[in-house]
Amino acid sequence: MKYERFEQLPVWQASIEFAAQIYTFTGTSAFRRQHSLRDQLERATVSISNNIAEGFERGTNQELLAFLYIGRGSAGEVRSMLCLMQDLDGFRVLESEILNLKIKVESISKQLGAWIRSVQNSGLKGQRYVTDQTRKADEANRQRKAFLEKLNQIRNERT
Repeated sequence: MKYERFEQLPVWQASIEFAAQIYTFTGTSAFRRQHSLRDQLERATVSISNNIAEGFERGTNQELLAFLYIGRGSAGEVRSMLCLMQDLDGFRVLESEILNLKIKVESISKQLGAWIRSVQNSGLKGQRYVTDQTRKADEANRQRKAFLEKLNQIRNERT
């Protein structure tokens, strides 16, 4: 599927949902005296979806990759803070929530990693480089491929 807007991307949707969960989580009483930790956790979490959006809007695969790596790094930062919280006495009552959040952010990180590999292996430069000429060449290649597949199908049916 070709996505035309970053809001359609499943990984962006997952990261927005995750950010909402983090804001609910940081609204608990455990964060009453942990202002800097709360702020850093929220900022790193929002950075994930923001970098996905910015990279998508840039129009080149090179820039997309750079922002996907930054977003993935932010996911790692969030995971690291969640690991720290597991070891802090004030967060022991939230252990199951922390574990669930770690699983979700790890899933987002894996999705970003898969997307990064896909973009790296695509051989494309990005939307910014698409012209009428490249669109026509792509369409001609698709038609040629469909014709050859149909030809092979006819040959196989005769033998």
